[in-house]
Amino acid sequence: MISAYLDKTQTPLGSALIESKIAMLEEHLSTKSAQSTWSYQIPELGEGGSCSLFGNLQDAPFLLNEYIDNNERNDALLSKLQAIVDFVHNQTGVDWFGIYQARLIEDERQLLKLAYEGAPSRPLFPINEQFAATSNNIQTVMSEKSRIINDIPAYIAQGGEYYTCDPKVQSEVCLPLLDDNFECVGIIDAEAFSKDFFTADNLSVLVAACLKITHYLPH
Repeated sequence: MISAYLDKTQTPLGSALIESKIAMLEEHLSTKSAQSTWSYQIPELGEGGSCSLFGNLQDAPFLLNEYIDNNERNDALLSKLQAIVDFVHNQTGVDWFGIYQARLIEDERQLLKLAYEGAPSRPLFPINEQFAATSNNIQTVMSEKSRIINDIPAYIAQGGEYYTCDPKVQSEVCLPLLDDNFECVGIIDAEAFSKDFFTADNLSVLVAACLKITHYLPH
């Protein structure tokens, strides 16, 4: 399963380190709990709606129960996802981490943010070519391939497409979430305020998270 995920997503890692991270994550999930979050503050969007305006929050919170049934089963699933977020944050010290599920919303496939740790951020990303031009999230879900950028300024200088929302972010990783049929059902997004943050060890934590997250996506 691990090797198949790495091959499918073109993630340059070995399996052994990921196996140890999965064991650690499973222990964490069996002994730790986390509070599910059904609403959260979100920023105003910039011109064209493509990027968040940090420091400018919308008055009304974003309500997940407008998109997912707020029942006991889904509450338990969101709690597990938040516990995985906590594990990733504790293991890596990453500055921002979020879990997104691809869902049909208003007759369009979109990425919906289910759980996260860090600054308020956009809750929905339309999955289409327009957003793929500037969004690592959408490029990842559409290509089903990993995106690992350990030096964003250098990446931009070399002509890489990147829409800078938060200038503090120096490294970013987006990884696909694959279901049992190896179809992409969402992504994770991790951001760090330092360059070369995503070492093999930190990437292994992220891959371990991806392999467990798909067991807890809400219905």
